[in-house]
Amino acid sequence: MVRVLGNFDVAEEVVQDSLVAALEKWPENGIPDNPGAWLMTTARRRAIDILRRDRRYAEKVALLERSTLPGDPAEADDRLRLIFTCCHPALPQDAQVALTLRAVAGFTTAEIAAAFLVGETTMAQRIVRAKRKIVAARIPYRIPEGTELPSRLDAVLAVLYLMFNEGYLSRGSFVAARRDLAEDALWLASLLDRLLPNQAEVLGLRALMRLNLARARARFDAGGDMVLLPDQDRALWDGAAIGEGIDLLHRAAALDAPGQYQLQAAIAAVHSESRSWAETDWRQIVLLYDTLMRFTDTPVIRLNRAVALNRVAGPEVALGEVNDLAIALGGYHLFHATRAELLDELGEKALAREARLQALELCQNPAERALLERKLRG
Repeated sequence: MVRVLGNFDVAEEVVQDSLVAALEKWPENGIPDNPGAWLMTTARRRAIDILRRDRRYAEKVALLERSTLPGDPAEADDRLRLIFTCCHPALPQDAQVALTLRAVAGFTTAEIAAAFLVGETTMAQRIVRAKRKIVAARIPYRIPEGTELPSRLDAVLAVLYLMFNEGYLSRGSFVAARRDLAEDALWLASLLDRLLPNQAEVLGLRALMRLNLARARARFDAGGDMVLLPDQDRALWDGAAIGEGIDLLHRAAALDAPGQYQLQAAIAAVHSESRSWAETDWRQIVLLYDTLMRFTDTPVIRLNRAVALNRVAGPEVALGEVNDLAIALGGYHLFHATRAELLDELGEKALAREARLQALELCQNPAERALLERKLRG
């Protein structure tokens, strides 16, 4: 619909209307033989109704009336076109990522705001401005070609990374994880790899996703409670998938173009190849984080490094590193949860409890909330 209409807002409205119509009619009439075609036809009719009210869209109406818009299009091509449209360099990069998460991955504005650690109103305004910019600048709906393609890659990889993270451990309040969303991100990364073969960071991101998904079965117990890495049953990890992730990482390394996703995948690989928590090579992980910070030095990466540093230099040193992040990460629940763990190790039970309560106040994920509540009771 975006491809035909050239307007995100109208496309979004008619697709939502078609989904509502399906929710109303399919329970009564049954699911049609070709659900995609049904949805597309309903969206097309709705678009024609809306556009007929405005004479400026006469050409679009005529196009819609002539078009069959098949219900089972080359979805991969359309989704990649939409991602690259949203990630056009005419838009600020944070707006590129936000709009793609909204238009392609179907994130709510609240979910995107949480991923960026900003307010929902701020994020809503950012998305609206990005949509208007695409229309005003007549940004083409296509996959870039030739020399312009690699320069457009960073924003696309950032989108797929955030999309995967939301699926792997949701920031929302309804579900702990969204496996389908994580697998969708991996599928899109694989499509990107076919479009752009021998790009080290594309391979690195695929490796990172594959290695994390390989361990997903052990992350929650039968009751849906979160199981932290030290307590996971590593027999539940998918050894074949870990091998695939390591192979992807080796292919990336052979290209001799290191980057942040390869380094994150390397950290995941160290965890994945460790037979137990006690045998994990924490010094290697700290060194990998040090290298990663030369590519992207963010407060969240420094927080993760501090967790590894605790295993090498002890909780007092790690807590000093974490406390330095208080201004940058004061609104991030894992900052307070990490402080609580370190304070517990130092015997500061009252301060640990206070930090855990702050984490609980900021956390929405139901499994993480349940884990924090168990620790508070304990």
